[in-house]
Order: sequence, then C-alpha cells, then structure tokens
Amino acid sequence: MESMNISLPDPLKQFVDGQISTGRYSTASEYVRELIRNDEKRKAEEKLEAMLLEGLSGTETELTAADWTAIRKEALAKVGARKQKR
Repeated sequence: MESMNISLPDPLKQFVDGQISTGRYSTASEYVRELIRNDEKRKAEEKLEAMLLEGLSGTETELTAADWTAIRKEALAKVGARKQKR
C-alpha cells in the first residue's frame, strides 16, 4: 500500500479528529478511505442512473438469449474484479 500525505486546515483536522474520537474510525487514514469509497460508490450510482435514463429514452428493442448471456458474463466479470480488489 502506498502512502499519501495531505494537509488540512485546522478546522478540518479537528473535524477528522472528532470523527475518530467517536470510535467509528481508528485512524484518519481509515476515515479518508471510507470517504473515498463512498465517493466511488456515489459516482458509480450516478453513472448507472444516467445509463438507465438513457436506456429509458432510447428505442425499445427485444433482448435475445445472446444479449442475456453477454450481460451475465460482463456482470460476473465485474463482481470478480471487485472481489479481487478487496
């Protein structure tokens, strides 16, 4: 794991320290990692919503068995890749 140093103004540093003092996080690094994961999740949800809206506004087509096979294969690959990252 690589290290990254960040500088925070005193009010933000105090806020982070307050989050740690609640006991939910053991270190500032743990708190920042959760913030980043939450941001990644939010961006993925926004992308999914945009794709769904695009699909809803597009022309309707019937999915074939080959389409479902490709969708399943892609989904399983993404789940596998996500598991390997953890």
